[in-house]
Amino acid sequence: MDIIFDNVAGLDVHHKTIMVCIRKIQPQGGKAEEVRTFGTMTRDLLQMSDWLASERVTHVAMESTGVLWKPVWNILEGLFQLLLVNPRELKQVPGRKSDVRDCQWIAHLLQCGLLRSSFVPPRAQRELRDLTRQRTQLLAEQGRAANRIHKTLEDANIKLGAVASDILGKSGRAMLRALVTGERDPAQLAELALGRLRGKIPDLKSALQGHFTEHHCFMLRSLLDHIEYLERQIALFSNRIEGCLRPFLDDDQMERLDAIPGVNRRTVENVVAEIGPDMSRFPDENHLSSWAGMSPGNEESAGKRMRNRTAKGNRWLRRALTEAAWAASHTKGSYLGARYRRLAARRGKKRALTAVGHTILTIFYHLLSKDVDYQDLGADYFDKLKPEQYRRYLVKRLETLGYDVTLTPKETAA
Repeated sequence: MDIIFDNVAGLDVHHKTIMVCIRKIQPQGGKAEEVRTFGTMTRDLLQMSDWLASERVTHVAMESTGVLWKPVWNILEGLFQLLLVNPRELKQVPGRKSDVRDCQWIAHLLQCGLLRSSFVPPRAQRELRDLTRQRTQLLAEQGRAANRIHKTLEDANIKLGAVASDILGKSGRAMLRALVTGERDPAQLAELALGRLRGKIPDLKSALQGHFTEHHCFMLRSLLDHIEYLERQIALFSNRIEGCLRPFLDDDQMERLDAIPGVNRRTVENVVAEIGPDMSRFPDENHLSSWAGMSPGNEESAGKRMRNRTAKGNRWLRRALTEAAWAASHTKGSYLGARYRRLAARRGKKRALTAVGHTILTIFYHLLSKDVDYQDLGADYFDKLKPEQYRRYLVKRLETLGYDVTLTPKETAA
């Protein structure tokens, strides 16, 4: 294979040790390899960096193994051309595997230009990612705690969830806190209802009559305190994210992205934290969708399409886009809502959500790369796309119902 880079290094990173192989071209034309072992403490990493610099290494490649690559990246970033490689692209011939052979194999592939680096954003964006991902975990834990409250109430024969749509709303929390403080009279608890829920006071009296023991009181108090703690943490993270997002998006860009149906500020924060505001790193919107795991896969053999399920991509980005797609599917008079309903009827709801999420990501790409306002195509876009075909479809549907259909063109005003 042809040599692309003269002096390279391959790193096999472990929890306590790093195997480093330097592979370089000699002035006489031969190849030379040297393998050394370093620890993973900061002092050891600095020694490794000095050794690589003294050997005039230009490119360094390592395998993406959990989070073990991050300390190495922190030390070497800015000093060498770093490549973080997906493990599935570094498979060796099985049967002769060792740490030394692994680092030699990485260095060999790197020198021949056969490695493709994963997308590692700048430090500021990595920090923003940490914040948005932790907030997502906190929101998920909040949902799990709410489910545990439902189970505790069911075990106590209290059917508040059957009457109130949100037991953690203002009225629901007042009733739950009253239960915790010792109130057991269903009539008194029902009187704590506010707003439209007061119209259901008779049902609330029946729902709040149960078998609430000291055990249920302890469980409910703990879960309510846990949810309030999570809410404070989520608010704290949201404020921090808002401040860290300002260098990436201005107010005009935020308004443009927030105008997309189904997308709110939290969605914008999560998506921008994953892809960044600079779309020049992605050749086109199709490349971005493929990287995110939102586009159909390509598996073909002997001219036959085997399957087209989406590949593994950025699961945090995929989650944010799927949530936005679900919200967009409930909008009326929008292109995204019409696209969901059109695809869900033929392909199912899950595939339709993925397709709408793909469309939302494409919209993000164009709004960020071109600085244009979002213009909705409208719910009737697909009807106008092929009007003659749509007319024949409607006529056929009426004929199958037993009607004779005669179409008269509508006169247009002169």
